[in-house]
Amino acid sequence: MDRDGTRTSDYDFDLPIDRIAQHPPARRGDSRLMVVNRSTGEISHKQFSDLDQLIPAGDTIVLNTTRVFRARLLGIRENGTPAEVLLLRPVSDSMWEAMVHPGGKLKPGRTVHIADDFEAEIVSTTERRTRVVKFNTSLGIDQAIEKYGHVPLPPYITRADQPSDAERYQTVYANESGSVAAPTAGLHFTPEMLDTLSSKGVRRADLILHVGAGTFKPVDTEHPADHVMHEESYVLPARTAEVLNETRQNGAKIWAVGTTSVRTLESAIGDDGIFREKSGDTRIFIRPPYEFRAIDRLITNFHLPRSTLVMLVAAFAGYDLTMRAYREAVAERYRLYSYGDAMVIV
Repeated sequence: MDRDGTRTSDYDFDLPIDRIAQHPPARRGDSRLMVVNRSTGEISHKQFSDLDQLIPAGDTIVLNTTRVFRARLLGIRENGTPAEVLLLRPVSDSMWEAMVHPGGKLKPGRTVHIADDFEAEIVSTTERRTRVVKFNTSLGIDQAIEKYGHVPLPPYITRADQPSDAERYQTVYANESGSVAAPTAGLHFTPEMLDTLSSKGVRRADLILHVGAGTFKPVDTEHPADHVMHEESYVLPARTAEVLNETRQNGAKIWAVGTTSVRTLESAIGDDGIFREKSGDTRIFIRPPYEFRAIDRLITNFHLPRSTLVMLVAAFAGYDLTMRAYREAVAERYRLYSYGDAMVIV
């Protein structure tokens, strides 16, 4: 059966386990950059530091300024066995929606002991099988999370988090706390690179999309249309809308940094093709075939097989070219996933 990107199994690919980056590069920005040209089908190889040579003056880069918080809480159950609570979003002053492990054991009424002055009580189970947990602490809840929480590294990073991850699993422009996963395409940017782009005349526009744990959830239905997409909150500020509209009016290009920026922009753009200040929740699932209205270029990392993110890339670059790029990345020994190398699609 020919593959055309319409089935989930079309997005399987072989990935040796040693290609999954377990650590960031020694210095931020010292990553490789695969350049994928949609019009010619050419694939070339550069360093991420070469990116400024690819973006002309007048074009705009769009950055997601969300900040990762210490969402992973490790503790023990009443019987002394290990337990984990992964925070997703607050639902009141004292309660959060969370994913828990072991899920079968942590039913309403059970408690996870995190520290002497910090406990999480399981209050209820939601329709999507997550839990609502209530915190008991002598500290403020935000203070307790910051004190006892761990950096929520993705599940394919098999080591424990280290003190350095608090900085490296965060973009240099992170601002507003709310994500349980980093917008990883932005991890490559350094302050010096942003300054270089600015001095060249490349404009910058910021937005926020708070990344949820569902970003790592594989599509487990054979037809992607049957997949239930996770919900994420976003903000497109008025100033960003103004810059993007001016960019389009000037005939310049919009470069989305990361799939989170793409999802925000494609969710927020008006039916008339105009950007306006907007905030809300999005469940947008971008997959082939899809007509992009908000972006012209995409900077991204390499994503998991069968993920909604690799499907988004295929919708933008084309299915065949995307899968060829992934095969070449494996053959050329690129480092993949969150702490790995980058791809730019022009």
